[in-house]
Amino acid sequence: MPTYIIMMNYTEDGIKKIKEAGTRTESFNKMIVAAGGKAIGHYGTMGQYDRISIVEMPSDDAMATMALRMGAGGSVRTTTIKAWPIEDFLKIISKLP
Repeated sequence: MPTYIIMMNYTEDGIKKIKEAGTRTESFNKMIVAAGGKAIGHYGTMGQYDRISIVEMPSDDAMATMALRMGAGGSVRTTTIKAWPIEDFLKIISKLP
């Protein structure tokens, strides 16, 4: 399954309800599983982003749907990047002319 790194920032509403973060993480995990995915890890971070999650999802479409659902919830804004295991990335590089 493809791997995605989801970088999140709390919205004004999300930071006002910060004590609900644990419940929202549980809901997020259920959403991932319901979409056929798997949570690799969730991290609170310092710097440009407030949280980062690493997930595996069955497809780009499934990931995009989940990201839109997260944004529609109003607590976070997301930036998502697709990631390849380094072995797969090196195979891609080896095909370059």
